[in-house]
Amino acid sequence: MKSIADIRNDYTLAGLDESDLDGDPIAQFDRWMTDAIKAQVFEPTAMSLATATGDGQPHSRIVLLKHFDEQGFCFFTNYDSAKGREMEENSRASICIHWPPLERQVRIEGIISKTTVVESDAYFTRRPRGSQLGAWVSQQSSEIASRQVLEKLLTEITAKFEGKPVTRPPHWGGYRLKPALIEFWQGRQSRLHDRLLYTAQPDGAWKIARLAP
Repeated sequence: MKSIADIRNDYTLAGLDESDLDGDPIAQFDRWMTDAIKAQVFEPTAMSLATATGDGQPHSRIVLLKHFDEQGFCFFTNYDSAKGREMEENSRASICIHWPPLERQVRIEGIISKTTVVESDAYFTRRPRGSQLGAWVSQQSSEIASRQVLEKLLTEITAKFEGKPVTRPPHWGGYRLKPALIEFWQGRQSRLHDRLLYTAQPDGAWKIARLAP
């Protein structure tokens, strides 16, 4: 087996100083997301979502960030999926976004809740029709006998909605993570990375602290 122990990169693009930061972490996140989009980072909205069961068994997977504002960070999925069941049992979750070309990472922790029906409907109508149909087809995370099962269901669902708008399935919708902390990480040489952490305060303000790399 080929050794991977010596695979490493040194980070030299930029630094992150307290004077660089916006006092509002959402505004700071918007800056970095804009940079990632301008840099044409592949899938700039891809993020690792970590959830845990009620007894503490963690799981993680990649989902796509679809909206963010002062209320939190939103993504959409099947409510009956493994992650949906876990978020029902345990509302604590975290997300992590990594932009390798910019040598940046953002880590966010907080409490998950469902978006409103209006929000879920509004986003669903913006999805490509194929994705809308797919939301009806996939019983996400459940065991299926073969790929042909999905294809057969897709044929049936496509026929059902032929000539009509595809409505949102009741088992599909959005979640919002309301952040309690947001960490901005900028890679630096010799692994002496810059880590600046915003922590929400009871009065609604944000405390900013530097963490050791």
